[in-house]
Amino acid sequence: MQNYVLSVLVRNHAGVLSRVTGLFGRRGYNIESLSVAATQRPELSRITLVVRGDDYLLEQVIKQVRKLEEVLSVRPLTEEQSVSRELLLIKFGIGEDASGLIRALNPFGARVVDLSPGSLIAELTGPPREVDRFLEALAPFGPAEVCRTGLTALARGEDPA
Repeated sequence: MQNYVLSVLVRNHAGVLSRVTGLFGRRGYNIESLSVAATQRPELSRITLVVRGDDYLLEQVIKQVRKLEEVLSVRPLTEEQSVSRELLLIKFGIGEDASGLIRALNPFGARVVDLSPGSLIAELTGPPREVDRFLEALAPFGPAEVCRTGLTALARGEDPA
């Protein structure tokens, strides 16, 4: 079993996301990650899905998603063919001195976005493996809350689909 990333270009209509995700639920496929937003053309949206399975499941998912009326293209993305990122917000409870925690953030390029009495919120943007490594490294500091956006990705090169 492995994770597959799908980039789905759809018409930006009400209910499209529900139809796409409903297809997964009806077939018993789990969505590991989901990101959706309008593209540079407001009438189109890009849905980035991560599904876990084998090559057969990937083939079936692509065939089923392509059948939906609002879907303009479905493209599997490999690491070599694409650039992918994930945003992480992480909150820590802090005492008087947060300097040790802030030093631990630096090697990953994370930045403090909020420093309030009793808490610190940092953000990190990067490939999912880097986000996972960051979470492992910061686990000893006992994060109070973690929020991940899910993967978003674009194909490399000139093809806009």
